[in-house]
Amino acid sequence: MAHRFVVEADGGSRGNPGPAGYGAVVLDPATGEALAEAAEYIGTATNNVAEYKGLIAGLKAAKALDPEAAVLVRMDSKLVVEQMSGRWKIKHPDMKPLAAEARTILPAGRVTYQWIPREQNKHADRLANEAMDAGRLGRQWEPGASTAAVRERPAPEPVIPALPAEAPLAEPKAAPVGWAAPADLGTPTTFVLLRHGETALTPQKRFSGSGGGADPELSPAGRRQAEATAAALAARGTVQAVVTSPLRRCRETAAAVAARLGLEVRVEEGLREASFGAWEGLTFAEVKERHPADLDAWLASSKAAPTGGGESFATVARRVALTRDRLLARYAGRTVLLVTHVTPVKTLVRLALGAPPESLFRMELSAASLSAVAYYVDGNASVRLLNDTSHLR
Repeated sequence: MAHRFVVEADGGSRGNPGPAGYGAVVLDPATGEALAEAAEYIGTATNNVAEYKGLIAGLKAAKALDPEAAVLVRMDSKLVVEQMSGRWKIKHPDMKPLAAEARTILPAGRVTYQWIPREQNKHADRLANEAMDAGRLGRQWEPGASTAAVRERPAPEPVIPALPAEAPLAEPKAAPVGWAAPADLGTPTTFVLLRHGETALTPQKRFSGSGGGADPELSPAGRRQAEATAAALAARGTVQAVVTSPLRRCRETAAAVAARLGLEVRVEEGLREASFGAWEGLTFAEVKERHPADLDAWLASSKAAPTGGGESFATVARRVALTRDRLLARYAGRTVLLVTHVTPVKTLVRLALGAPPESLFRMELSAASLSAVAYYVDGNASVRLLNDTSHLR
């Protein structure tokens, strides 16, 4: 069945009209988990324009997570809620095109609207204010700088139109190959995917994610791998930007490559490894001995999380897909090195292939290996390389 989401959106103007911005968040209605955030400074505008812009951004974010989703929109703007619900006419010329755009994002039967008091819309309100604060400094809001609380109240169960059983996360279409490949789509955006070099835990095949407080550095072998990778990528000369997971092993690998290429490193929180909860630092055999039922469930379902609050593969896939889309927009038509981990690399490859979640267990991904995916403007994706370690030999 298709996913059910709650979208909370807000907008504001300091002057009405004046410097304006919007904020929106997509929430899991069962847990209150924030699945996506959006905010933007939009220059001089009215409160109502900013509110509609926030609504549009929130609906687009929900559609990016699942184009078949059913959505409950919660806003403290009585005007927007009543107009989008069809109970009030839209007379203002600035509002009409915005309302029309909002209605094209998802079918009307899958979107419902609910007014909420301002104090219940704090998350979106704070995002909007962050966007306006960034605009005052001449910058745009960035997700990594957000201080918006993930949840400041329990999430009431919304009334959302019932749909059939849950649908999988939307994935890029399989790209045509050979003679069938499109010739007029321009230069694709290419992600070169580099798994970090070895740490002390890598040869021991221990779970090493983003949880548990451990953040191991590269081992001597890992540093040699990073330098070898840097030399190989410098010889190819195609990488135009470097983006890395915030974890130390990736930042160290990225720094070695970027220094050789003469590029800056940008840190992207969405590229971090999955959190493995209580399994952090354990071998597969140790997890099987201590948590056999949880391990069996994890191997059998992408929705099962590791013991002790780790991330399921489904949760990681949502995070990685949002990060992918954000980076595709930022680096359109360029070749970008993403320095990350086993799960994010495999997830990007899986989504590009349209493969099922269990395919993650059927990919080999060595330390400091290179993979590559090209993304075309029509939504097609093409896997060009997987687990290349020739530069290490």
